[in-house]
Amino acid sequence: MQEHPQSKHPQPPMPKQQQDMPGYTDDMNPRPDHGEESYRGSGKLTDRVALVTGADSGIGRAVAIAFAREGADVVISYLEEDEDARETARWVEEAGRKAVVLRGDIGDEGFARSLVQRTVEECGRLDILVNNAAHQATFEKLEDISSEEWDLTFRTNVYAMFYLCQEAVKHMKPGAAIINTSSINATSPSPTLLAYATTKGAIANFTAGLAGLVAERGIRVNAVAPGPIWTPLIPSTMPPEKVESFGKNTPMKRPGQPAELAATYVLLASDDASYTTGALYEVTGGRPMI
Repeated sequence: MQEHPQSKHPQPPMPKQQQDMPGYTDDMNPRPDHGEESYRGSGKLTDRVALVTGADSGIGRAVAIAFAREGADVVISYLEEDEDARETARWVEEAGRKAVVLRGDIGDEGFARSLVQRTVEECGRLDILVNNAAHQATFEKLEDISSEEWDLTFRTNVYAMFYLCQEAVKHMKPGAAIINTSSINATSPSPTLLAYATTKGAIANFTAGLAGLVAERGIRVNAVAPGPIWTPLIPSTMPPEKVESFGKNTPMKRPGQPAELAATYVLLASDDASYTTGALYEVTGGRPMI
């Protein structure tokens, strides 16, 4: 039976809550939906190998679960959230696919490049790269953003993407796909997320440029631009009052759930999107990207 999209998932006010960064799934109320009970695969990615950064929780976990149920082996890259990463791996393995869990900071060039090498060593190939991991923090004043914070945001969100893409294309065959996670902030920046929003604009631009650069190799490059999505990033980087009203400013009147983005990533990774490259797919709950 079809459901009204506004009432399909929890609506604000959300319970006031706050976590230390980087945030953990089990401490969220309500718990995010990653498609654990709802996503049904149909063989769109059979026997492919995907590397997903930030796959321990949130959008990354939803993508990993969907990819596995579509038939792909999944390499789960994450920073330090060991329990969350193991939970993602459990869902991948329950789908009958191989899960490889790799811990480390993708902002470190050596580690980022090693992720691609480890993927090829462990799984024999690399067909799909999802650059999803991100760092964000809230600041009320420009003067509050330190040089170290600005650098951390760019190293995690932009530099890592460059390192991973540069390494990945060495191993990718025609038909491979790169999918980058941008944001509604790419064109409608939240002032208090200045550093994060700036990187998300860079990701959209990088995606369009890289798509043209590698098209002759048969590699497609696209980006997804989520709106407000209910992930551990929210209570760990925003004040409780903003968490409480998170997502209310969309026509859907609620935040999106990670599961509601998974099908978009599957589409862009699959042969169904063979003529789609350089695109920015908006999943924003109806908020326009201006």
